[in-house]
Amino acid sequence: MNRRPSSRPARPRRGPGRTPVWTPPWRAGIPIPPKEDPAAEGAGVPKPIGDVLEGLLGSDRRLRTGLATGDLGRRWSDVVGAPLAAETAPGGIDEAGVLTVRVSSAAWATQIRFLAAAVVANANEVLGGEIVTGVKVVVGPPASAV
Repeated sequence: MNRRPSSRPARPRRGPGRTPVWTPPWRAGIPIPPKEDPAAEGAGVPKPIGDVLEGLLGSDRRLRTGLATGDLGRRWSDVVGAPLAAETAPGGIDEAGVLTVRVSSAAWATQIRFLAAAVVANANEVLGGEIVTGVKVVVGPPASAV
């Protein structure tokens, strides 16, 4: 039996003189099992994203109103119409649900105060819930600078 010389080094023989080498499971191709908290049953089970977001949003009113303010900012022309959207902008929603509207002049402030009930109704329709309860008008920089 003629063996051809190999370019690979010879493997050490198994036996009592060889120390076993530990290989991490991820290198051996074995998936690592998910770790679950033994104290909380089912803690390692994935939850639907809607449940996670509802848990976050339900616990912090500021986060919910911040997201609502951002949504109003993106859809402000749907709330007040294009002519008013050019001169006004949503400033924020406080803890009581009062929407602060920034306007460019006192004349536009009067117009927003006159249409306050419609602004509340339209804002709640855009947001999909009863989040806005009232309107507070602040005369400030033009809406384009807000």
